[in-house]
Amino acid sequence: MKRTLFALCVAGMPIAALAAPPAPVSTPITSVDTTVIGQKINLPNDPTVIVSSIVFAPGARTPVHKHIYPHYAYVEEGTLTITNVQTGKTFDVATGQFLVEMQDTWHYGENRGKTPVRLLIVDHVPKGVKANVVPIDPKEAERWHVH
Repeated sequence: MKRTLFALCVAGMPIAALAAPPAPVSTPITSVDTTVIGQKINLPNDPTVIVSSIVFAPGARTPVHKHIYPHYAYVEEGTLTITNVQTGKTFDVATGQFLVEMQDTWHYGENRGKTPVRLLIVDHVPKGVKANVVPIDPKEAERWHVH
């Protein structure tokens, strides 16, 4: 009786209910071993991972700064322009792109567009370090003509 009831229930189910659920789809975004300016990525020993989100309103710009440790950015929306103040070279990173930022190099990021820029940021820092942004000091600002 139980088998008959089960068979009748299964027979009345839509075929989709019996099929296996779809498998997740993995799409590679990037695979890199250097920063945007060609530096080797050097992870600190026993790193802590800090993940944060940043939103740049149209026209927003960071102060000139550098990252001592690896700093990665995934652009969820908009286009971020990064300027290396030591060379004057700029890099545009658009929606869906991933960036390994330059290390120990003075730069700034800005939103030159008309819509917000949304970033997912990942930093690898030594244990106990809370941030991976070093603001430019007056001597360096003068050296690189940054105001």
